[in-house]
Amino acid sequence: MTENTGRRVVTNISLTLDGRYCGPGGPQDMGWVMPYAVTDVGRDHLTDLWRTATTALLGRVNAEGFMGYWPPVAHDEAADPRDRGFADWLANTEKVVLSGTLSEVPWERTRIEDAPAAEVVDKLRAEEGGDILVLSSASVIKALLAADRVDRMALMVFPEFVGGGPRLFEDGLPAGKWGLASQSAGEHGALSLVYDRLR
Repeated sequence: MTENTGRRVVTNISLTLDGRYCGPGGPQDMGWVMPYAVTDVGRDHLTDLWRTATTALLGRVNAEGFMGYWPPVAHDEAADPRDRGFADWLANTEKVVLSGTLSEVPWERTRIEDAPAAEVVDKLRAEEGGDILVLSSASVIKALLAADRVDRMALMVFPEFVGGGPRLFEDGLPAGKWGLASQSAGEHGALSLVYDRLR
């Protein structure tokens, strides 16, 4: 592992109570997220994460989804100020997209990396900056967990079973301990949980 400048790799993802990050219908089967994402605890959870981050790391699918939805929110006066703040941060921060298929950079302040996630974060850690925030990209988060490159793991847990679909935590992850850094409960039983890797 490359010597780093102290930059943390912070992952963030939403999970159902039965451990799924999407339903049996695949990546688009996430209708269960919205009622909870727009709660105070959901918005505060994301705000706490992006405020210390200077790089967003995304897989291609999530990059397309995020950049297709968020930029107009920054200028929507009817939007929650926390949503506008995140949208503005996302538009103006450095974005690194992991992809072997994108040939052109479709967004400003973005670069494409066609390399394993662990290699990319090792390079990013060697650069100056704040946290490297991995936004909901399950394939990237899984790869970083498998390579033991995650320093802080943020989860929003929503009280629903979806009964099928992929799980975030699979057998074979390296053994390790995590310390609870923060927790809060919100409307409809949503939980914000943030864990730090204990090394």
